[in-house]
Amino acid sequence: MPKRTPLYEVHRGAGAKMIDFGGWEMPVQYSSLVDEHLAVRTAAGLFDVSHMGEIEVRGRDAGRFVNYVATNDATRLQCGQAQYSGLLYEHGGFVDDILVHKVLDDSYFLCVNAANQEKDFAHIHAVHSQAGHKFDCDVEFAGPRYAQLALQGPRAPDIGLLLTDASLNELKYYRFVDGVFAGVPARIARTGYTGEDGFEIYVAPGDAVAVWKTIVLAGAPFGLKPCGLGARNTLRLESGMALYGHEIGPSITPFEADLAWTVKMEKGDFIGRAALRNQLDRGITRKLVGFEMVERGIGRDGYEVLLDGKPAGWVTSGSPAPALNRNIGLCYLPIDYAKPGVKIEIVVRNQPVEAVTVTTPFHGRKS
Repeated sequence: MPKRTPLYEVHRGAGAKMIDFGGWEMPVQYSSLVDEHLAVRTAAGLFDVSHMGEIEVRGRDAGRFVNYVATNDATRLQCGQAQYSGLLYEHGGFVDDILVHKVLDDSYFLCVNAANQEKDFAHIHAVHSQAGHKFDCDVEFAGPRYAQLALQGPRAPDIGLLLTDASLNELKYYRFVDGVFAGVPARIARTGYTGEDGFEIYVAPGDAVAVWKTIVLAGAPFGLKPCGLGARNTLRLESGMALYGHEIGPSITPFEADLAWTVKMEKGDFIGRAALRNQLDRGITRKLVGFEMVERGIGRDGYEVLLDGKPAGWVTSGSPAPALNRNIGLCYLPIDYAKPGVKIEIVVRNQPVEAVTVTTPFHGRKS
């Protein structure tokens, strides 16, 4: 039976269409995907992302351990700062992509993907067990202690300021603060997965319903709409953001996924570093690139990509882009062709349809 977040009854009561997503019964849409997508681009949207997982690492060597298990350099973080990073297998492929938050010098908070959270914890715990003598820290699967709401869109700061005494205007991108939100203790992070400004709000599960209703009420005058995972997916695609199981996975490395910026080879040893070093020495043979359909058609996930009529890659994500009025996608191509301006064809219903590679992100928000 699928798991449910604390907001399940709220979603059902609001008439949301529910689907099974990674073992969780989640709202895919409330009104329409396009309406919800455009609300986030022009005003604000509220997402239930309580299915996401949380892992906490605490102890004297917490920072060193996070640095060893993840690709980015956690030693660069200040307290109250977050970074995007990767968990890799020894062979260099992705276990998952994660957000690392530095709470204190001896305390780190990891947000991981919903469908991967048990696997991620098992991976991190195994690394800790094997190398535990090197790191004085503890690892805890903390997901049951958190619900998470995502308030996203250009009006998100205006709404958030009504509900907290935290200085949101002073909170920079990829920073977070612990305080009170909608009358309850909360961790407020200025991160997101839509390409817009906004906040991820972590609260106790028992507070989630009250906080959700308070945000919906406060946001109504600003045009806020409750949003489902359908709009969340099209928003992140327009913004060129990777999704596990599509752009990244066990057979894909960060260099191939255009995520080299998340890998700090110079920091020293970490899980997967040797394999990445070998790949750099051999040369990367494929890479992720954006595309736009030229002819009518949508390049859906898994469709074959042709170069000069010959199979050359595959679509990882593809859909209409509601804010751009174009059909877009991401695909893997041989490295020499993974650049803007290359003519390709996507096989749609057994027919090759013309497309062209383009730069990403497809949509860039105004500062």
